[in-house]
Amino acid sequence: MATVTPQVQTTAASDASRSKVDVKLEIVVIPVSDVDRAKEFYGRLGWRLDIDFDDGKDYRVIEFTPLGSACSVIFGKNLTAATPGSAQGLYLIVSDIEAARDDLLRRGVKVSNVFHGGDDVYAGPDEPYIFGRIRVDGPAPEHRSYRSCASFSDPDGNGWLFQEVTTRLPGRIDATATTFASASDLASAFRRAEAAHGEHEKRLGHRDEDWPDWYAAYMIAEQSGKPLPQ
Repeated sequence: MATVTPQVQTTAASDASRSKVDVKLEIVVIPVSDVDRAKEFYGRLGWRLDIDFDDGKDYRVIEFTPLGSACSVIFGKNLTAATPGSAQGLYLIVSDIEAARDDLLRRGVKVSNVFHGGDDVYAGPDEPYIFGRIRVDGPAPEHRSYRSCASFSDPDGNGWLFQEVTTRLPGRIDATATTFASASDLASAFRRAEAAHGEHEKRLGHRDEDWPDWYAAYMIAEQSGKPLPQ
């Protein structure tokens, strides 16, 4: 007599009962040839040194975290088989790209001029990045969010890019969970809200007594990608 295996059916109710698990990007491994040289470079960026573990034999791991970042980078000895310098297109999101670039220059780090893409043209002679191989000098018109970049490399040639993001694409951040990674990011958001509110008051023709509410609505909408108040 044949054996019948009972079929287990997945129902919508059972799916709904399963708890969701957050998956967070925590570490990016950077391949380097000289660990101490890399440590000096990333320390010069002003990033936080979290770990420098050396077993005194054949293993070493160093971890740095960029200011305000939830993701860290690690490098060291016997961590990866990747070729030193092969990590490219590592994006660092900033709210003020000129300020971020100026900070690196003050720290003695070589960094490109601010540039943006060639609109709908993506093929060209420049080093590739998120918007193709055309790099137009200067920030994107009206400082459009996501469009302005600046690039730099570590001593091995691992490639980093600043990308200026002020207004997020819709759906990227829940408006109920709006946060700011640092005091400088919050200050930049206040400055943008202040400039926009100035235009708002011009349209009103008088002082806006409810400016705190307007500021709050503007800053939350900017982060969550929702329409900005006018």
